[in-house]
Amino acid sequence: MNEYIQLMIDWIEENLTNELSLEGLANYMGYSPFYCSFKFHQATGISIRRYILLRKLYLSTEDLANNRKIIHIALDYGYSSQEAYSRSFKTVFGVSPREFQLNQMPVQSFAKLTIHLGEEGYRMKISRATEVKQLKKRKRRLFDRDVLNVLNGQVMYEEFKNKKLMGDSDYVPFNEAMCVNATTTNIFDHAFIQTRASGHHDSLENYSNKVIKPLNNLFKKNYNYIVLWFGEDMFCQMNLLTILAYLEQSHYQGKVFFNSFREDEFKVSQTELTLGSYYSVYEDVLVKRMKPKCELLPVMYQAIELFFEMQTENNTVIKYILKNKHLPTSELLNRLFEVFPTIGYGDSQYLELIDKTK
Repeated sequence: MNEYIQLMIDWIEENLTNELSLEGLANYMGYSPFYCSFKFHQATGISIRRYILLRKLYLSTEDLANNRKIIHIALDYGYSSQEAYSRSFKTVFGVSPREFQLNQMPVQSFAKLTIHLGEEGYRMKISRATEVKQLKKRKRRLFDRDVLNVLNGQVMYEEFKNKKLMGDSDYVPFNEAMCVNATTTNIFDHAFIQTRASGHHDSLENYSNKVIKPLNNLFKKNYNYIVLWFGEDMFCQMNLLTILAYLEQSHYQGKVFFNSFREDEFKVSQTELTLGSYYSVYEDVLVKRMKPKCELLPVMYQAIELFFEMQTENNTVIKYILKNKHLPTSELLNRLFEVFPTIGYGDSQYLELIDKTK
């Protein structure tokens, strides 16, 4: 069945700029449209229509970055007009194609799906050292002593610190999962620690040792530059939002750079951020569980949409678990990592969902 689904994906990829229809795919596969739709959704956790939409829009960001005319891009990807393309684009990314073209903002990647990567199916990984070396050529000042790198997670922190990938600058890890459990309006104070530790079923001491103490340089030292290394998935983006909100809450006056990357290939997209609205977004989204009112980077806008999707009782991950609950937990866990890279949950978050659902 995996080979069957991969054939469907390959056919879709070859026809993204042609007339695409479910009937055409069904004819190619030799099955009914209903059967194709059902099997595709069962294996990937996403509908064929949604997959096609996200692939087209994601690929179109490359054309926008190359300053192609928007009307030409719209027609190339099968839209009836520039207006129709712009509506779809803004629904997914939170900004118009023109805004994206002018500002070159990071977005969540939506790569071609590969079902159960085999020996020939894996994506080539680019070493972090190689990518950081390229970054140094463009922004050498971010490798000096007045720079703090905030890294998403202990593993990434240890690699960067032990190898001194960012030269003489300092490093701290943010070891949290802000996309789950309650939080507080004040960030990193005693009430925050109590609330977060309780949500993780952890003691105050253990939580402080794991999350708060490693951030000591962020609290105690002054830096001219802070570089935030966070992936583009929802898990990482909610952590990023929390750090940005804290910087506003603590009245940080230096420059902030966001290094966005996708885990499977570690290609870095660097954006200089202007503080000013992230605390209100943090409060709306993570404290009050409300949609924010201000404009955001597309990658964070997409993550917030996913965050609210995951708050629903019958979200896409729950549906996928229900359809595949016959699988052993270890295999189901591996599939969840493969099928939902834009969510970014770790073992503990997925295992909790599996336990509740199976």
